[in-house]
Amino acid sequence: MKVLSIKEPYASLIKNNIKKIETRSWKTNYRGKLYIHASKKNFNKKSLNNDIINIIKNLDMNYGNIICECNLIDCVYMDKNFIKHIKENKKEYICGEYKIGRYAWILDNIKPINPIPAKGKLNIWEFEKN
Repeated sequence: MKVLSIKEPYASLIKNNIKKIETRSWKTNYRGKLYIHASKKNFNKKSLNNDIINIIKNLDMNYGNIICECNLIDCVYMDKNFIKHIKENKKEYICGEYKIGRYAWILDNIKPINPIPAKGKLNIWEFEKN
């Protein structure tokens, strides 16, 4: 299965259908089923703005687990018009890094799964179930 590791709280925001766009500095040509892995590293609450803290206050974090499946349906280069459009959805906008030159990975059909312990990796990686 193809997997993308994402730091918390962003992985759990995806799992809970709050965040449907993952922002990255690099593009991918991959389209299809993708599992989301919550990285093991704890996040620093001081690095988050108050809006995100309010959104995540009732979410359970899932460090070190594959926590949901989704479909990666598109990878969009961010330009001024795309960012302007995303700003209309405040929750989505505050949950990503929207800057010209970055990429928006559009996720669809997000479904939580029973957590699967796994060590994360960079890029899209393969996980073999035992």
